Amino acid sequence: MDDLGDLGAFLQSRRARVEPASVGVTVGARRRVSGLRREELAQLAGVSVDYYTRLEQGRATQPSEQVLDALSRALRLDDAARGHLHRLARLRHHRPPPSHYPTEIRPQLRQVLAALDAFPALVLNHRMDVVAYNRPAGLLYGDLDTVPAAERNLARAVFLDGGRGHVYVDLDACRADTVSHLRHAAGEFAGDPELAALIGELSIGSRRFSELWGAADVGVRSHGPKRFRHPMIGEITLHQERFVLPDGSGQELLTLTAEPGGTDEDNLRLLANLDG
Repeated sequence: MDDLGDLGAFLQSRRARVEPASVGVTVGARRRVSGLRREELAQLAGVSVDYYTRLEQGRATQPSEQVLDALSRALRLDDAARGHLHRLARLRHHRPPPSHYPTEIRPQLRQVLAALDAFPALVLNHRMDVVAYNRPAGLLYGDLDTVPAAERNLARAVFLDGGRGHVYVDLDACRADTVSHLRHAAGEFAGDPELAALIGELSIGSRRFSELWGAADVGVRSHGPKRFRHPMIGEITLHQERFVLPDGSGQELLTLTAEPGGTDEDNLRLLANLDG
């Protein structure tokens, strides 16, 4: 596994995924590498081969915004991956020191969670620890009240043996989303040793995590459908909305609501009325 802020590893992984023909590069019959060669990417981005090689090997000075944007276009990065590339380039020369990230939420936010009693709502930090949750969320995610606070982590739940990945119907998609989120967090919170420890733990404990991490996909799924499996109400499809808190804590509010007038809404109402 590459270091949390490894610009070179990210560039290598992304150029290996670009089909040369898709960017107008003609290849010979004896080509032995997948994706683009260094010299091909350098030409597409308009930089010298020597400079790109030194950049990928960590020997170049901090690249300009223009160079990073040119590389992003050549690699066909989406907005999330382009932003991650820029963050990694900044971190290589100015890695922020470890900071303290809160493990509790503000009392006012806890009041909001309590008021949202008709549908699941929870607060996560950038490591995907469940910092707080309301009663429907506790029931949906497998009776969180019975899980020690230190073990309430959604990334561990979907990758490690004994986790609670069984609550997700689309476990493979959930795992991919989880890794993309953690890679984004690795660039945004590179000074957090607990995040580094979590990624190391998942890499050692899950071959699938290592495979997905090596693919270098990055992003945060802000909204969309998510399918759950509950032992008492069966399968239920809910709409996820993600709200990043503006206080710099790295925390986010996650809400899960049902489409009005359907079976999912009925099942969600049933979930909210279950005995804890």
